[in-house]
Amino acid sequence: MQSLFQILMLILDVVWFFVIAHVIMSWLINFQVLNLRQPFVQQVWYMLNRILEPLYAPVRRILPRMQGIDLAPLVVLLAIIALRIILVNNAVAFY
Repeated sequence: MQSLFQILMLILDVVWFFVIAHVIMSWLINFQVLNLRQPFVQQVWYMLNRILEPLYAPVRRILPRMQGIDLAPLVVLLAIIALRIILVNNAVAFY
């Protein structure tokens, strides 16, 4: 059972990394530091969008529309933190 706990924590860490990378990359694209016409940047951007859109879509349906601000990544990060807290506090059940 300890391995299940470690796998869940690893998955949450990987998703955390993808969300942070997506947020930073969106800022760099919006400030025109990165250009989507570059093939590598475009591939990474679309890969991150394909991975994270299933997480963002339900959150976007719940959140009210804001002008130019997407709070879905923030809500997903908060959910990841909450899941990590729940897992750590109940880690005894995995041993």
